[in-house]
Formats: sequence, C-alpha cells, structure tokens
Amino acid sequence: MSLDVDAGDGGVDANVLAELCYPVFELLFDEDGDFVGDVERKLSEARMPDQVEMYVSLALAVGILVGGALWAVGTLVGYGVFSLGLIDPEALSLGVPAPTPGIQTLLRSLVVPTAVLLSGLVFGSIGFAVGFGGVVAVPYSRASSRKREINLLLADSVSFMYALSVGGLNQLEILRAMATAEDTYGEVSREFQSIVNETEYFGTDYRNAIRQQSMETPSDELSQFLADMLSIVNSGGDMESFLKDKKEKHLRTSKQEREMTLETLELFGEMYMTLSLFPLLLIIILVIMGMMGEADDRLLYLTVYLLIPLVGVGFLVLVSTVKQDDPGDGYLQPDGGSERLRQTSREGLLHFGLVEAFVGSFGVFDRIRDREGTHKTMEILSAPHLFLRENPLYTLALSVPAALALVGIAVASGSAPTTVDGWIARPVWSAFVWLYVPLYVVMIPLGVFYEWHQRSRRAVTGKLSETLRKLSSANDTGQTLLESVNTVSATSTGKLAEEFEVIHAKVNYGMSLRDALVEFNNSYAVPRLARTVKLITEAQEASSQITDVLTTAAQASENQDDIERERKSRTRMQVAIIVMTYITLLGVMAILQTQFIDVMGDLVSQSGGGSTGGVGAAAGTQFGGGSIDPDVLSMLFFHAVTIQAILSGFISGYIRDAELISGVKYAVILMTLALGVWIYVG
Repeated sequence: MSLDVDAGDGGVDANVLAELCYPVFELLFDEDGDFVGDVERKLSEARMPDQVEMYVSLALAVGILVGGALWAVGTLVGYGVFSLGLIDPEALSLGVPAPTPGIQTLLRSLVVPTAVLLSGLVFGSIGFAVGFGGVVAVPYSRASSRKREINLLLADSVSFMYALSVGGLNQLEILRAMATAEDTYGEVSREFQSIVNETEYFGTDYRNAIRQQSMETPSDELSQFLADMLSIVNSGGDMESFLKDKKEKHLRTSKQEREMTLETLELFGEMYMTLSLFPLLLIIILVIMGMMGEADDRLLYLTVYLLIPLVGVGFLVLVSTVKQDDPGDGYLQPDGGSERLRQTSREGLLHFGLVEAFVGSFGVFDRIRDREGTHKTMEILSAPHLFLRENPLYTLALSVPAALALVGIAVASGSAPTTVDGWIARPVWSAFVWLYVPLYVVMIPLGVFYEWHQRSRRAVTGKLSETLRKLSSANDTGQTLLESVNTVSATSTGKLAEEFEVIHAKVNYGMSLRDALVEFNNSYAVPRLARTVKLITEAQEASSQITDVLTTAAQASENQDDIERERKSRTRMQVAIIVMTYITLLGVMAILQTQFIDVMGDLVSQSGGGSTGGVGAAAGTQFGGGSIDPDVLSMLFFHAVTIQAILSGFISGYIRDAELISGVKYAVILMTLALGVWIYVG
C-alpha cells in the first residue's frame, strides 16, 4: 500500500502511523458513511491507490501529531503570558459566583491553570484541524486539478478521436490511440489508459470498462461522453457521426467555459482595485493617528513590508484558481520515430545528439562527441541571442551573477548605503542601488528574450488556422499530405510557410513525414500546435486523404483563435484597471509625501505635538512615543509604491497570459514610473 500525501512516498513510517490510528478511525467513522465514501471516491478520481480506511487513519495520525505539537506551544504561550506579566491574573475571572471567601480563593487560584489549559486546547484544536484537514484535502485538490485539465482538453480529444475514426480505425483502435497520446492529451489520455488496461490486463469487456470509467472520472463532461459512447457501442450506431456531433458540441462548450472564466477575471480585476487601495488607506490612517500620538509605528512597517506583499500574493493565488492556462508542455514524444528523432529530441546543453547512444562503446564516438559538443558550443557562442530567444530563462544564468557583482562593487566602493541610517538619509538612492539596479539587470534581458520567444511562436500559430484550411483544400483535390505541404509552402508567406518548406525538404532527403512534423513541433513546443500535429500525424498513417481531418483541425484552431481574441480583449481591460489603480495609488502617495506630511507636521509642531507627545523635534513630530521623520516616511512610502509596482506588474502579466514571466515587462514599466515620480517629489 502506498500512502501518497506529498509528505513522502508512502514508506514504513506512514503505514505504521496509519495502523496505530486505525482503532481511532473505527471509533470515529462509519466505513459505510457518507464522509468515508466521499473520500474514497476522491481518492479514485485523484488516481491515488490508497485504501480509504488507512488514508483517513493516516490523516488522523497527522492531525494528532500536529495538534499535540501545537498544544504544547499553546500551553507554553499561555504560561509565558502570565509568567512575563503581560496579563495580570487579578484582571481575569472565571465568571462563577463564590458563596464563601474560601471558595473564592479556590476559584481565584484556578484562573491561571484554566487559562493555560484553554490556550493549549485552542492551539491543539487548530493544529488537529490543520493536520487532519490538510491530508484529507489532498485527494480533493488533485481530483479538482484533474477535472480542470480534462475539461480543458476534452474538445481537442474528441476531435482527435473523430480524426481517427475518419482514418478508418475501429472502436478499440481509437481507445488504444487515445491511451497512448498522454504527451498531448494529458489527463484525458490517462482516463482512456484505465479503460485499455482493464481490457488488456484484467480481461474486462471494453464495454464494462467504459461504463466503469464513466463512473470514476472526476469530470462530469467526460462521464457523459463515455456514457453516450457506450450507448452507441451497444446499439451498433455510427461512431464517426457520433464523434462528429460530440466534437462540435464540445467545441462550443469549451468556448462558453472560457467566456465564463473571463467574466470571473473581470470580477477579480474590480476586486483587486479595492484590495490594492486598502493598504493605502491604512497607511493614511496610521500617519494621521501617528501625528496625534495615538499609533504604533510598527503598524506602519507591517503594512508596508507585510500587508502589501500578502495582498498581492494572495490575489495571485486567487487568480490561479480560475485562470485556465494551456495544459501540457507542447512536446511530442518521439515514440516509434527514427533514432535520429529520439536523440535530437533530447539535445540540450549536456546532451549533444545522435552520437550519445554510442559514447563509451567506441573511442571514435567519444572523440566525435567532443567535436560535436565543441561545434554546438561554438554555435551558441556565435549566436547567443538565438539560443536565449528559445530559452529565455537561461538569461538568469548571466544576469543574476551580474546583478550580484554590481551590488558587490557598489558596497565595496561605498556607493551603496549599508546602514539603516544610510537608507533613511538617501531613500531613493539606496533603493536604486540595492533593488532597482539588480532587478533591471535581471528582468530587462528576461523580459526582452521572453517577448521575442513569444513573438516567434505567434508567428507560427498566428496563421495556423488559415494554413490548415489551405492544406485541406489541397488534399481535397487528390494531393497527398506531403504534396499539400509543398503546395502550401509555395503559395504562402510567413514563418509557417518557411517551416513547411523545410519539412518537405527533410522528407525528400529521407526523413518520414511523421518525424519531420514532430521535429517541427518540438522546435516551438506550443501545446496548441502539438495537438494539431498529433492529430495530423496519427490520421495520415491510416490514409493519405485526410481532408476531413484537416478540416477538423482547422475548426479546432479557429475555435482557439476566437477564444484567444476574446481573451485578449477582456484581459486588456483588466490590465488597464490594474495599471490605472496603481497610478492612482502612486499619485496619492506622491501627494501625501509632498503636501500632507510636511503641512500636518508643521501644524502639530505649532500646536504642541498632540495629546501625548509634546513638541516634536526639527526632524518631525511625535509618533506613539517616537518621532516621525519625514525621511523615514518618504522611505516607507517609496518602498510601498515599489513593492506595489512589482506585484501589480506580475499580476497583470499572469492575468494577461497565464504566466508570471509575462508580467516582467509590466513590473519594469511600473517600477520605472515609481522611481521617476519619487525622484521628482522626494
């Protein structure tokens, strides 16, 4: 048995804990009850092989351990509160009337032990809830994630099955093809793997396997699809017509679900406007209270350095729950392809290609490998911009050390302030040296090469639908798929036409069309393109006349284009809201810096410094027993707008493209705006 709870791989310790707490499970839960049944169902949907009794027992064990640890912490906290004199026991009461002085004395003596006991119980209860609930939540989370991916990929999966049926494959062959397409169709393929495994390894009739999987899948849409497929299989109906109808239905459903997601994001954009302004309002309130001598300056620090980051990160987590990125990495496995394709698919900085398979067997291949490695290294060095375009994250290998070196040089030369007083005296310069310069060095190259990378990918996918329509038309005239590729490359322009020309040349030089298409796809690694290539390569092996398949691929691509256009239109407004909200925040903070603080500081100083403070020094006014230094506030305000700029930038990018790295350009722009404003007002 494997107890997979992300805390390990289900080793002996987990088994022992589960077995020790099994009697507790029997005492607390009914094995036939709703809760146990629901957890069992989620374990199945999450593809976790654990027995529900042992899994819940393990959850109880984890809850008891965490609860016990926090009970000890809570007890120590409760005892420390009284021992350190933070709370006077005399100020507490049990709320029980005492009829006699003796009983009153007894009750008074029980106040501290009772408070300590309650503190331990509260902490322990929280710990048990967190430990038990955290383990139980794992299968729910995994099942939800699988459901989300299945629903996203179902439309393309049905299109793929329809293409296979058009190619002449029977029902079992379609099931097996779907089961082996995990690199493209992810969790949908794994659902069909369960069907195929039941039929091949356990001798189950494939009709019963389909029925069983329809009840176990986490996706209601896939469950309904499998149930409808089973009815067609049992009745001997036309599978091709059934898949064609389902393909069109799920394409429409996919588009509607994406539109609902965009509407939710619009709501989140409006929500963020309120959330991001809350720290600003709190800062203003704290400053006013501080000038009246009624606030603790620590709250101001917590707002700037803790609340603002927590709000930003929390909103990112919230958006991630509904933001639907494209599943998959875009790579197609070279299974069944040539040795050259299998080797080149693994090429990288440490793997140099075909000769790797023979290295160690013959000395000549060792020398060839060295020569090949040298050649590829020189190729990268001669055109590093092309390498970084295809691998934007590799810029960090150069930019991070460069940023650290610049900071080190600044510290060594004395240009960078190294004390708190130095930061306060020169808030803009210190933040520029310690934060802005390193971030510029790291983020600008990353953003440039990432955008270049995205443009190169869009140059291919931008004309994909149009090109597929042309391929379908050419194939409909009687041309083979290869001849259609040559025709389209000769009559079209753009990056995709150039790639088709290369594919045609590779096939003429002896490469199979399947390998050429897979190699072309893997050079760009776009999930959308991968699904299109997968569909075409599987169909063309059954027949060279695949006009309907190409038309289906074009419809799926056009549906994706419609979704992308709608997404760009909707998210553009959300990004505009976030940016304008930040500009508003920056403007208010600038006004607060230039007008409000100095004016109010003079007024309070002239009036005697408020109710608790006295006359402020020349540097400022009384703030909760300390003094408000305009330089300190300027530093805090500048740090606040800088942190907000970075978070708003990454949130904008994530909403726009479902990738954090896309927010780099927005973060750089907003940071620069904050820096320019504060240079002017500071």
